[in-house]
Amino acid sequence: MQPLKIIISGGGTGGHIFPAIAIANAIRSLRPDTEFLFVGAEGKMEMEKVPAAGFKIEGLWISGFQRKLSLSNLAFPFKVITSLIKAKKILKLFKPDAVIGTGGFASGPMLQVAAQNGVVTLVQEQNSYPGITNKILSKKVDRICVAYSGMEKYFPKEKILLTGNPVRQDILSLDGKKERGLEYFGLNNNKRTILVIGGSLGARTVNESIINCLEAFEKNNIQLIWQTGKGFYETAKLAISKFEKNGLKAFDFIQKMDYAYAVADLVVSRAGASSVSELCLVKKPCILIPSPNVAEDHQTKNAMALVTHNAALIIKDVDAREKLCELTTALINNEEQCFKLSENIGKLAFQDSANVIANEVFSLINRKR
Repeated sequence: MQPLKIIISGGGTGGHIFPAIAIANAIRSLRPDTEFLFVGAEGKMEMEKVPAAGFKIEGLWISGFQRKLSLSNLAFPFKVITSLIKAKKILKLFKPDAVIGTGGFASGPMLQVAAQNGVVTLVQEQNSYPGITNKILSKKVDRICVAYSGMEKYFPKEKILLTGNPVRQDILSLDGKKERGLEYFGLNNNKRTILVIGGSLGARTVNESIINCLEAFEKNNIQLIWQTGKGFYETAKLAISKFEKNGLKAFDFIQKMDYAYAVADLVVSRAGASSVSELCLVKKPCILIPSPNVAEDHQTKNAMALVTHNAALIIKDVDAREKLCELTTALINNEEQCFKLSENIGKLAFQDSANVIANEVFSLINRKR
């Protein structure tokens, strides 16, 4: 069987990067001789995270169009043209069998060029409300893998495949990881633990709300694993310094998320699609604080898909600073409610999404050959 060559394009946030890496790992496990090239946006976190996962990456000079008036928008047309030219060059040199896009700035030019040249193309849309890039691309690509039902409102029905969102391999099984996690984070097995994840880049409202909770967590004998994002880390480190001896810990980015999930009794999170998918798979009771700064308020839609099944609690971003502290301390001490939330969220998990997408890629390639 001839080795495959696959380009995977996407990034900007962990929500686009981790599904991309998960799909690549699934393809590699099924076809170990596959050659990969990732295409990302210069200066974005994929340029660091993808090589760390063992894959080559090329960067495009591309960024999003700002909805507010901004001088950076003047450069946008030039960035698009430059990125399309480089994407054509990458396609010509690498000669891929398929190009997969997981969203983010770089996926647009790469998929556009691939579709124009008759290469197999697949988009993986994580959210319940798609971004404008994927809406435009949907008319040109061969397949659109989605995580929510009802997406025919946005995409051609015949191209849609409901797969769920691929997640990081290491969280697929947490069995036996709690003890290692407690040791890794330096935590006490006799205390309950809250994990806070505002997304890979952090979230100001969530972070500021957690600062307001530190004394209450200490008073209630609660431990904390807090992913702040790089921009807020120094502020968080200063705020938490006097509480660290009691098991309240802050990190700019958590490398061992499987350990963090394994030790967590409750998770506080934004409602990005990848975070929601991970929470379903790890079956953790959670409080979701949807970001208001996203297209069409899609994080609220993601959160409500859980809330309507009594699988999560929700706090509006505007209410978080005032209400988060009381809700977290009450919920983590309510074992019955935590158990119900855990049971219900687990029922909403998609299993094996990355392998389903990998096999669809193989099928599309075979059909075109």
